[in-house]
Amino acid sequence: MKLTKERIVDAGMAVFAEVGYQNLSMRQVADRLDAHAGSLYYHVRGRDELLALMADRVCRSAYDAGTEALGALPADATWRERVEAQAATLRRGIARHPGGAQLLAESPGLLSTGALSLMERLLRTLLDAGLPAGDCHIAADTLLSHVTGFVLQEQNQPAAPPPVTAELYADLCERFPLVMDPSLQRPDQDEKFTRSVRLLCSGFATLAGPPAAGT
Repeated sequence: MKLTKERIVDAGMAVFAEVGYQNLSMRQVADRLDAHAGSLYYHVRGRDELLALMADRVCRSAYDAGTEALGALPADATWRERVEAQAATLRRGIARHPGGAQLLAESPGLLSTGALSLMERLLRTLLDAGLPAGDCHIAADTLLSHVTGFVLQEQNQPAAPPPVTAELYADLCERFPLVMDPSLQRPDQDEKFTRSVRLLCSGFATLAGPPAAGT
């Protein structure tokens, strides 16, 4: 089968899922394609470009899903609802790809235009909400970092909780009474994510002035 940039990115994503960010090599990608490593360089200049292309694929897929979600909102949707839509689709988008959250986390160093598109739209949403320009980058970066970290935790959760003896459980309850308190609400992951984004938006709202004209 003819070697193409798309096939190289496909193979890169598959290898990445198996070996992780640090261990990904062009030779492993070539082996996956049953090709010589040197032939990859006709299409992709090197590992950094491949990682940028992989990050672009994840981010652009999430961006397109966000566009669809934003288009489905009513015309009078609030800026908070627009932020929530972008955050929710980004979470789902990067969670679909093993290692997707790590690719997004590394995207600033890769100069991924897909990730920049996500940031650009979020910045516009926050500016239109009336946040001061000097705070928008921090707010947007905080939100994207939160989504990335949330998915990283989800993707790295063990298949089963560690075994806990009755003695250890009693000790944990004594040392960490608030953490272990069974009466404290522990929502599922979806509700936790939604509420966490809303908490961030509440913080952003304290900085907001009058919304931009036309929003």
